[in-house]
Amino acid sequence: MALQIAQDADADRVLTDDPFALLTGMLLDQQFPMERAFAGPAKVLERFGTLDPARIADADPEEFADLCATPPAIHRYGRSMAGRIQALARVVADDYDGDASRIWTEARTGEALFGRLTALPGFGEQKAKIFVALLAKQLDVKPRGWTTVAGDYSRKGYRSVADVVDPESLQKVREHKKAMKAAARS
Repeated sequence: MALQIAQDADADRVLTDDPFALLTGMLLDQQFPMERAFAGPAKVLERFGTLDPARIADADPEEFADLCATPPAIHRYGRSMAGRIQALARVVADDYDGDASRIWTEARTGEALFGRLTALPGFGEQKAKIFVALLAKQLDVKPRGWTTVAGDYSRKGYRSVADVVDPESLQKVREHKKAMKAAARS
């Protein structure tokens, strides 16, 4: 199934075709509109010429940061996120032989997948839960126990990027997040 998270055909094709791109999009999904965060990997590919984790990890940090911060930047904090992408790329290159999909294809249980994700740079508990749900709902990666580790994100509805499949679902996720923030404030 083709992903439609970035709401841009080229960016979504990159996310669909490249597991490291999808992982990077999730990394960038914070304090930034989700569709723009998930478009970030396509910008890196266009500017850097590859999404090969080893090449990204080995890139000159200043040059890579410049590439990520050039308008339109990959994130509102483009330079800072460049360093996070390189750290993520280093782990994928070193621990998974450059194949990001091994993070989820080799995890036998939801708990193991969750553990692999939370061990990644920039992936806290919340981000890992959402990514487990995204893998299950959109890529049919459902190791035993995935619903337990994903929690509410495993449920039907419009809670996170895991539920974004078109412009309408993106809007519903936005509305849900806005309602959750309002509830937290009151």
